[in-house]
Amino acid sequence: MSEETKNDGQKQPESEPFTPDPVAREHALNAGGTTLKYTTITGLMPIRDDKGELKARLFYTAYTLNEPVSQRPRPLTFTFNGGPGSASVWLHMGGLAPKRVEMLEDGGMPRPPFKLVDNEYTWLTETDLVFIDPVDTGYSRAVDEDAAKAAKDVKGDIATVGEFIRLYLSRNARWTSPLFLCGESYGTFRSAGLAGYLVERGVAFNGIILISSILNMQTARFTLGNDLPYQLFLPTYAATAWFHDRVPKDLKKKDIRAFLNEVEKWVEEEYVGALSLGDRLPDDRRKKILDALERYTGLSRTYLDHTNLRINIHQFTKELCRDERRTVGRLDSRFKGMDKDGVEDTPEFDPSMAAIRPPFTSVLNTYFRTELGYESDVEYHILRGLEWNWGDAMRGYSDTSDDLRAAFAKNPYMKVFVASGYYDLATPYYATEYTLSHMNLDAEVRSNIHVEEFPTGHMVYIDFKAMLQLKETVASFINSAIHR
Repeated sequence: MSEETKNDGQKQPESEPFTPDPVAREHALNAGGTTLKYTTITGLMPIRDDKGELKARLFYTAYTLNEPVSQRPRPLTFTFNGGPGSASVWLHMGGLAPKRVEMLEDGGMPRPPFKLVDNEYTWLTETDLVFIDPVDTGYSRAVDEDAAKAAKDVKGDIATVGEFIRLYLSRNARWTSPLFLCGESYGTFRSAGLAGYLVERGVAFNGIILISSILNMQTARFTLGNDLPYQLFLPTYAATAWFHDRVPKDLKKKDIRAFLNEVEKWVEEEYVGALSLGDRLPDDRRKKILDALERYTGLSRTYLDHTNLRINIHQFTKELCRDERRTVGRLDSRFKGMDKDGVEDTPEFDPSMAAIRPPFTSVLNTYFRTELGYESDVEYHILRGLEWNWGDAMRGYSDTSDDLRAAFAKNPYMKVFVASGYYDLATPYYATEYTLSHMNLDAEVRSNIHVEEFPTGHMVYIDFKAMLQLKETVASFINSAIHR
């Protein structure tokens, strides 16, 4: 079989799918009175197995600040979103890149047509950025169904993205750069797994940024016999009720953090023990639990009694404002939606997802063609459901928190920054706290984890004030992870 040399520098059979050359563009941005000159690279990275056979091509967008060689190596951050099934569009266009989608101040959807604006708060001032789209998201595709199935697996996903990182470091001579990971939602699950996976392959990270984190799936699975989510979602239910004026006036007078301190204390001292008793819970104690649940969640006593003291997330988002014929969001429970009726058990749609999907979709598709110069008739998959393999049920719920612990053990210099939103019902902040405090971390590295909470939802950065706060905190984090 004759062969030809493709742009990735390796001999490939003529029958192998053609990989187009990456597209480079030069740009400039005024950020706080300083002009940032930078280069973007958009393209497909071929991912091969140990035999050299092509399995997938991952789409990526890289931003590199144009600095003199003497000032290198700069920090380098690999970033991706979650799902699984989400492209990197949200972090990419939400506040990290030099351009961002213009949203309302609180992160709500503006009136169409939607706009792309300069982002003077870009993270590029602190670190070069590489946005990665896993298989079957964005423009990334596997070569066939078998390869796609292998990549849509907890371990397969980590291996595929891990290989991308190895290749990028090699092809761009960035092995000696300070290295960071930034993931959101399932991307935090992937980040923890990558930290453990890549340290075994010689890649040690200076820091990991986890936005709206979930590392242990047991904390968010409302399955029979698993009472953990009912406990860990409760403070976010309370925060949502507080925001929508569904709690008594004496509680509403408290600021949100003081209110949540009270709720968390009650969960730990009363609620956890009550749920553990199940049907053995005495009537007088059950009455007290109902009193507190009604007070903290804004739901009716009758409804709470019928739920057996256990509130499911999807039922909560429908029930809280049912009397207004409104629902609240899952990604951001500050947002309200309008359902077609008021009698269904669960919402028709997530109003917080409805607020972000049209602006990000239209702006990103325009941005790739007009400013980055990348043209493709292939659909850019923003967000889609994937048939995902969560692993062996004999091992329990999928969990990468131990991979993160192992990475700390092998690289005690690594630091972790965690950003959580009070109104995030997808990955509740209290569930993250639970996971972090149950990793059996050595005392020597516990102080390497910094947690910060925001009065926002899942996508912390779409709220303008939170985006500024996040940028400031991340800048400090990157500096401390490199120099201390």
